[in-house]
Amino acid sequence: MKISTKGRYGLTIMMELAKSTGEGPTSLKSIAEKNQLSEHYLEQLIAPLRNAGLVKSIRGAYGGYILSRNAEQVTAGEVIRVLEGPISPVDFTEEDDPAKRDLWLRIRDSIAQVLDSTTLADLITYKEEGSQDSYMFYI
Repeated sequence: MKISTKGRYGLTIMMELAKSTGEGPTSLKSIAEKNQLSEHYLEQLIAPLRNAGLVKSIRGAYGGYILSRNAEQVTAGEVIRVLEGPISPVDFTEEDDPAKRDLWLRIRDSIAQVLDSTTLADLITYKEEGSQDSYMFYI
């Protein structure tokens, strides 16, 4: 399964909103600038996230977007499914060899388990911890 830019950038939006929880709405412009992404493309991604109830929009001069739930309650799986559709590494039919079909189902279920057990809070904590421990290697 290959996750497209829709899924990757969608997770970026959600992680930025999670990091700014409690600081008020965050504009797509600021997310785009911080991550060197196209603001226009992020605008296309935010609509399905809003329609799915994952984010709320705040209007006005200081408007933007906020998470509709706590970062601990939103999973990577939810975001990926909204933007990418069902999680499936391979299209298969009932006519496929049962052994292969079982393998594809196990792979799909493993991917779903990882995505569904990883929250936005997990992702931003990992990123923050990783950025603090930068190593310098000398040869």
